[in-house]
Amino acid sequence: MPNPSILILPGDGIGPEVMTEVRKIIDWYGVNRGLAFDVSEDLVGGAAYDVHGTPLTDETMAKAQEADAVLLGAVGGPKYDTLDFNEKPERGLLRLRKEMDLYANLRPAQCFDALADFSSLKPEIVGGLDIMIVRELTSGVYFGEPRGVFEEGNERVGVNTQRYTESEIARVARSAFELARKRDNKLCSMEKANVMESGVLWRDVVTEVHAAEYPDVELSHMYADAGAMQLTRWPKQFDVIVTDNLFGDLLSDLAAMLTGSLGMLPSASLGAPMANGRPKALYEPVHGSAPDIAGQGKANPIACILSFAMALRYSFDAGEDADRLEAAVEKVLADGLRTADLIGEEGRAPVSTSEMGDAIIAALDASVNAAA
Repeated sequence: MPNPSILILPGDGIGPEVMTEVRKIIDWYGVNRGLAFDVSEDLVGGAAYDVHGTPLTDETMAKAQEADAVLLGAVGGPKYDTLDFNEKPERGLLRLRKEMDLYANLRPAQCFDALADFSSLKPEIVGGLDIMIVRELTSGVYFGEPRGVFEEGNERVGVNTQRYTESEIARVARSAFELARKRDNKLCSMEKANVMESGVLWRDVVTEVHAAEYPDVELSHMYADAGAMQLTRWPKQFDVIVTDNLFGDLLSDLAAMLTGSLGMLPSASLGAPMANGRPKALYEPVHGSAPDIAGQGKANPIACILSFAMALRYSFDAGEDADRLEAAVEKVLADGLRTADLIGEEGRAPVSTSEMGDAIIAALDASVNAAA
């Protein structure tokens, strides 16, 4: 059997730096765990625009469609702010999501014990937090038609359309129910059924899927604005949350900051199974390209490393190895190592991007030696 394939798209800003640390860990798994991957690399975002005049070429798009998993760093930066909307770096990422039909975006929010004091909320509120937000990613207001800026009378009007079909809601609901079954068997669906017809349909379809296919899972419904309030009041009441594209964008970023830093959080975007049974998949850190610190060795690589852990779990059926990598990250943090974004205590010196990656590899080595 050929090795599984990974397409790496480092992107812009700190993307190449954090992806360098992921490459080290991919190599470690090949040497120490017999998990060999065929890794290729290409351009996306501003880096692609600089070379090709487009944020994503057709050739790169074709490679992404064929890969067993795509790992992406980050896209964007002020250098590209004046580009036409369709040429901006972010359009490359949106094209990947849309054409690969990556309809289920998994955004875990986990607060490591060593970082509980770093959150802006009280440690007793966030300590031990481990929730998953499943965001519908390929429909809704970001893709609905009509859209645009139009002349109406003597003024301009901006239009975006919130649109969902039953099948689009049902498939992301099934993804969320399946995840809930593997966790604490609880799912909360969030929408705005009180003021939006799309929210009424969302609630109806999720309820129908639950009754027909997942009656063993505890299902609750909540308006999305109330959900935002509850996430800051007592986030540990939730296990898995499923919501639409717009609300998922907002709620997942809110949940991200419960953990103290966007530099800590990975994500997975999953689609339908390919011929080999693996889902179409793109993995990326939640953080942006952070051009202000690019090239300075200050970036936190943990979110990108944990994104690879998600790839091990969801694309390569290597849950035990994903656990091993997540435990290595937790060990390094417990030992007190911090990149600059995690410096809260006065007098503590930060480690560089590469030093954090090396420390995680050392923790992986220790885990192998301990098991020998």
